[in-house]
Amino acid sequence: MSDLIETVDDGIATLTLNRPDRLNALSPEMLKGLLEAIARLGTDAAVGVIVVTGAGRGFCAGGDAKSMGERVLWDFERRLEGLRFMHQLPLLIRTVPKVLVAAINGPVVGAGLGLAMACDLRIAGRSATFGTGFARMGFSGDFGGTWLMTRLLGTAKARELYFLGDTIDAAEAERVGLVNRTVDDDRLAAESRALARRIADGPRIALGYMKRNLHAAETGSFASVLEMEAVHQARANQTEDHREAVQAFQEKRKPVFRGK
Repeated sequence: MSDLIETVDDGIATLTLNRPDRLNALSPEMLKGLLEAIARLGTDAAVGVIVVTGAGRGFCAGGDAKSMGERVLWDFERRLEGLRFMHQLPLLIRTVPKVLVAAINGPVVGAGLGLAMACDLRIAGRSATFGTGFARMGFSGDFGGTWLMTRLLGTAKARELYFLGDTIDAAEAERVGLVNRTVDDDRLAAESRALARRIADGPRIALGYMKRNLHAAETGSFASVLEMEAVHQARANQTEDHREAVQAFQEKRKPVFRGK
């Protein structure tokens, strides 16, 4: 059975991490599958949103602890190149023009937390738990987690969660801004799909440019983001979706976007 399951239904692509017996710890097959699928789906005009979730009782336990004994024997260069390959994934998630939603259905740790934080939105079941996990393994962190958490939570909370390695529950994750919302576990799939449906039904070209603006705003200067907004707004002005929105406004009805 594949370590990654892909489905596409009416504009909503779902990628399910599929190693439930290992809490969906990342495997080489899973990483390669995610890279290929997100690169392809991220430019597919028929796809409006990508949902990432986990099979079974967990979202992603990060790196596979059972293979760490083998990796500790690798030389520095081999380990470095392996990490550089892995780090293509969070960078890809943040740069493809599709919105990615993490539907967090259980424990998420280490690189798995980095994967969730790289997504644009996060919705969690109430039983989900969150931990950096690196300090207890004698690691310093990977998958862009330190960068992502610092921007999501601020420097003080990011340092606390990395240095101390404490695990927090979904309620605390929502309180500090690590997830956008929490829902009852048995409602996670339905609520995630409802959220994804709203995004998939939106103006897809404009949302792609909006994503680029928001990511640039995290590190770019005000002047550079103003220029980026001007270029992207002018491009969105040329879309059929914008013309449909104007007409719908005039006709006092809800617009029907077609991603063109």
